[in-house]
Amino acid sequence: MNSKQIEDEEQRRQWGARTWSTLAAVRSRSPLIQCITNFVSMDLVANTLLSAGASPAMLHSLEELPDFTPNVDALCINVGTLSAAWLPAMKFAAELALKAGKPWVLDPVAAGASKFRMMACLELMQLKPTVVRGNGSEIIALSKASTEFSMGVDSSHESTDAVEAAKSLAQTSGAIVAVSGAVDIVTDGKQVIGAHNGVAMMQKITATGCSVTALIAAFLAVDQLHALETTASALSIFGIAGEMGMETAKGPASLRTHLIDSLYGLDEAAVISRVKIASL
Repeated sequence: MNSKQIEDEEQRRQWGARTWSTLAAVRSRSPLIQCITNFVSMDLVANTLLSAGASPAMLHSLEELPDFTPNVDALCINVGTLSAAWLPAMKFAAELALKAGKPWVLDPVAAGASKFRMMACLELMQLKPTVVRGNGSEIIALSKASTEFSMGVDSSHESTDAVEAAKSLAQTSGAIVAVSGAVDIVTDGKQVIGAHNGVAMMQKITATGCSVTALIAAFLAVDQLHALETTASALSIFGIAGEMGMETAKGPASLRTHLIDSLYGLDEAAVISRVKIASL
């Protein structure tokens, strides 16, 4: 190998070791992750967290939040099936997490689909999420504060199309911004990192994006100080689980099952050999 190849291999090994260390910490500590998420995703989100070693709490009652949210290790808010009745709880939970110094992650599902949805996302952004994760269209819409037509939870933009929008959003909000796609992009507004794991069929399973957002929250719960790297590691781990699940899956339904099994069974050798994270 030439010097560039040796350097790339060393960086890959370092990312592998970091990623495995974070997953091992999640398994060891079993952080409590509160998820205020949509009806479609609740089952897969909870099972993703359990398979990774975290402890999910699908709690959204406004009355319970003062007693519960300050004691969680991280919070995940997903606006997929947003309603006026749920928005106050989302905002209050974010306020409590922020006050308690707990990391929280926002998934701005279909942010540009309606004025109500965009305003809700912008109000949540004011509460300083640690990480924002969406697809290319969602991040572009949120960055521009746009109410133009979007394709709901499906993306009409590749993740690479949204790099500049993601950097701008990160700079204005102070959040780490992650854009899911064929290559998952993570940025703090200056650095840009790409996670190259995953398979295309994961896009045929509803709530995979919601689930990786929750996994990011679990990773942040054990390493909030390195949010950029931690987010990239979570995206890579979920992608690796998809790759391994695809080896025995026959279609989207079986991939859903095998993805969860693969996430549960990931070992150090598999993580270190499969992680594909690099600066862009």
